[in-house]
Amino acid sequence: MKLVLASKNPHKLTEMQAILAQLGVEVVLERDVGADVEVEETGATFEENAFLKARAVMETTGLPAVADDSGLCVDALNGAPGVYSARYGGPELDDEGRYRLLLDNLRGQLDRRGKFVSCICCCFPNGDRVEARGECPGTIAYAPRGEGGFGYDPVFFLPQMKKTFAQLTAEEKNAVSHRGVALRAFQTELEKYLNGINE
Repeated sequence: MKLVLASKNPHKLTEMQAILAQLGVEVVLERDVGADVEVEETGATFEENAFLKARAVMETTGLPAVADDSGLCVDALNGAPGVYSARYGGPELDDEGRYRLLLDNLRGQLDRRGKFVSCICCCFPNGDRVEARGECPGTIAYAPRGEGGFGYDPVFFLPQMKKTFAQLTAEEKNAVSHRGVALRAFQTELEKYLNGINE
């Protein structure tokens, strides 16, 4: 089976391929099947945005499509930046600008709890849908640490590992990250679905 990843991000493709190859599932980018879909993420939740992206690419390509939507939710900011994580502070900010804005907005705040969330949705041309969710709780550091990762990784601290996401190896991060958790849950759900349609 071939799934089209509703993303232009090669990092996400690598993560998806690594996990779903075990099921004999091939994952390709939109451009690999001649598609270039821009989806407005108007959903109020990560689940809604993942569905909007997967459905749009499935309808364009006629192939099963999988999408994920993820972000950082900070308790002291009432769950912000949430679904706006990639657009936090406006389009002129880069990754560093966004996490520095986050640190500014938490200045003087003792409650540093937060979590990364990832929601995955796969839409099939017959109307079926397979979904999964993963979360990774942590705290927001007072200053960035580490050179790895992307996005908010330098300021997302894991107390049990005494490191930020940006200080973890790729293997360490995949073992605990929200996307790693969501992908493993998605693998289980997809396997159940595929077994069901092959019976």
